[in-house]
Amino acid sequence: QVQLVESGGGLVQAGGSLRLSCLASGRTVSWFTMGWFRQAPGKEREFVAHIGVVPFRGTSTGYADSVKGRFTISRDNAKNTVYLQMNSLKPEDTAVYYCADSPRCSGDACSSSDAYNIWGQGTQVTVSS
Repeated sequence: QVQLVESGGGLVQAGGSLRLSCLASGRTVSWFTMGWFRQAPGKEREFVAHIGVVPFRGTSTGYADSVKGRFTISRDNAKNTVYLQMNSLKPEDTAVYYCADSPRCSGDACSSSDAYNIWGQGTQVTVSS
């Protein structure tokens, strides 16, 4: 059974940094696309970043415009863990962050939550102004 467990959330001041981790059990993260999404109170869940594999090209990543240049997604295959390094945090980044697994997606489709069928329980990130 595949399980995703997020950690690393917390309270940070604007301009600060956090690194989220997503430990996958029952799944080899290097074989699939893994994504980060977030949901703020009263808002819909939104895409943050994804990391996957493109045949013959290696690792592919994608980011929401709102986090480009500030967030970096990466993975450690030996630890079966995906990370989200978040720098220059803003109050509007406050949300519950979720890790998710997609059996198959490519390109823009990997930005849709519909492409992901396994989700973690989420970790709260709060950025104070």
